[in-house]
This record gives sequence, C-alpha cells and structure tokens, in this order.
Amino acid sequence: MNTFARSPSASTLFDPMTAGALRLANRIVMAPLTRNRAGQGLVPGPFAAEYYAQRATAGLIIAEATQISAQAQGYADTPGCYTDDQVAGWKKVTAAVHAKGGTMVVQLWHTGRVSHTSFQQDGGAPVAPSAIRAHTKTFVAVQGFVDCSMPRALDLEEIPGIIADFRNAAKRAIEAGFDGVEIHGAHGYLLDAFLRDGTNHRTDRYGGSVENRARLLNEVSEACAAEIGADRLGVRISPVSTAGDSKDSHPQALFNRVVDDLNHIGLAYLHVVEGDTGGARDNIAFDYVALHDRFDGVWMVNNGYNRQMAMDAVSQGSADLVSFGRLFMANPDLVRRLFENAPLNALMAPETFYGGGAHGYTDYPFLDPKSANAVMVEPMAV
Repeated sequence: MNTFARSPSASTLFDPMTAGALRLANRIVMAPLTRNRAGQGLVPGPFAAEYYAQRATAGLIIAEATQISAQAQGYADTPGCYTDDQVAGWKKVTAAVHAKGGTMVVQLWHTGRVSHTSFQQDGGAPVAPSAIRAHTKTFVAVQGFVDCSMPRALDLEEIPGIIADFRNAAKRAIEAGFDGVEIHGAHGYLLDAFLRDGTNHRTDRYGGSVENRARLLNEVSEACAAEIGADRLGVRISPVSTAGDSKDSHPQALFNRVVDDLNHIGLAYLHVVEGDTGGARDNIAFDYVALHDRFDGVWMVNNGYNRQMAMDAVSQGSADLVSFGRLFMANPDLVRRLFENAPLNALMAPETFYGGGAHGYTDYPFLDPKSANAVMVEPMAV
C-alpha cells in the first residue's frame, strides 16, 4: 500500500474547514457506527439524541447507517429514514446535536445481500446484483449473529426503484434536519456489491465492464445530488476491504473509475476506508495517493488512525478529514482528548456494542472539566 504523503498543508487536525455546504469546527469526524438500538418502526431509540449530542464537538458526525426502505434492512434494530415516524425521531436527534453546535449528516444504505429473509417482505430473499450468497453474518433478533440468506438477483426493471429509494431517503433526511447525507458505497452492501466482479456477474448495463459496474453508485449519487445538492452529499468507499465478503480482481482500476465518476458530481467529500475494515491497513497493495490525485474535493480517511497518524495526515496534505469509529464510541469528548493528548477510555464489553440501552452507549465518562491531562494512551484501531 502506498502511504507517501502529498504536499504539506498548513492546516492542523484541530482547524475549522468547509466541506461543500458543511461548516466544520475541526477535521475530526465521528464515523458511522451501527449500534442496533432503534425502537418500534425502526425509529431512532430513546437514548439516540443524548448519544449523538454528547459527541457534538466532532467537526462532523456521520450518523449510523440508516435504511432507505424496508427492503434495505439487513440487521435488527437499525433505523430507517423513509417513514414519517422515522423522520420525526431523527428530528429530535438533529435538534439535540445542533443545540450543541454540531454538524451532522446521515449515512444511507441498502444492505443488499448482507441480509436475512426475516427482514424481507413475506420472508423473501434479499436482493443483490447476482444470486451469490454472502459468506458473512448478520444480526437478527433473539438468535443474534446468523448466516446471511441466499439472495436473488435484482431484475433490471427494479433498479430505477432502488435509485428512487435513495433519492427519497436523502430528501427525508434533510426534512429530518440533517445537514447532509453520506451514501454507503462500501463494505459489501448493495452499491459496493454492484462494483465488484466477485459479486456482480450481470450481463446487462450494470455488469461486466468497470464502467458498467460503477454505474449504479454513480446514478444513485447523481440522483441524491440533484435532490439535496451535491454540496451536501458525501460518499463512502472501501477499495480493498473484505467486509461483507466483498472481493474484486482489479480494485485499483475499479476504484480509479469510481472516483473519476464521483469527481464530476462535486461532492462535499469522499470518505475512503484504507485497508481492511477494522483490520490491517496494508492487506492488499493499493495506491491511495493515485486515487486522491483523481479527486478535486475534500478527502476523508478512515481505519486504524491514532492521534499522531491523524495529525500527520492532515498536516502533510494526505487527508482533509479523519474519521474515528470505536474511539468515538468510547470517548464522547474525543476532540478534547485528542487536543489535550489525554488518556482514552477503554471500550466496554462487546455485548454493549450492538443492541441494549444506555449502558455502553451514553454512559462513557467525560474528562473532568477542570483537568488538563497530558498523558496519551495508544488508541485502539478505528
């Protein structure tokens, strides 16, 4: 993996910046974190407003991956953004974050083949570019983690409906008070599965060539940009991640094309997961600098960043923004802790990550308001 920096920047991790229409107090971003705490009707749960408001000092909060439709669900108790009740629930969250001076977008997803028949209408098969089962797990009520179900290939006539669902959810997100939207084009979910030759064996205009496989992500991005403005839209990609059983034989060529397509839209930012999600950053040789050079906008990086790495990435010009996942889960005041080089909270037990109530969600401690710590604990990977 190429890790050489671009030309140095005068900016620091703690400086404000603009990303499209988004005004950010610093370059530290809360990455989207699935927590499986939505309530009845897949409305954000009772503690969600407090959870996100606690973390409002982030330059940008990206809310957890959120369904664009009932069909899009792949995990238990993950929220949606397509019904009136869901929009009303999110309004409470965005109001709480804005009251604390924060900026917040929502990540919209369709999980595709990373799903289970129990989430689908009448127990039907999940949808995918091709009928290829994902060799990974999903999270369902009662049983917990189970194997994903065998999907069916989307008919060509169904694809415009998927694009329309993304566009509608983006519109509803703005109604809910979000400052923008991030499209989840990563981690083996529907849009990412269309990109990759390991999961897309179609022979129509959405399969075969790199151009065809990149078409759906591009069309979804264009539709959402037309609805809410490109300056309020971000996209997340994970070029070499194996999450969701994703694989491609030529990821560099594929994502060169993906970034070329997205660059023409004028996005607020592009969010790039480097290496294997939650794992090695050098799992597959990949030239991120070459990818960055193809994009004219704000470049956000993720995966395994600690304080020094993040500061170096921004000061050396290899990133404009750095997103942190697990560190924000355990440290609601992460911005302050990074700024003061202060100790970090340890993550609570794994059973608090997915599902449950306030414990392991809103009860991580803050630093003493009167303290000024200067001892750094090496953080865990994002």
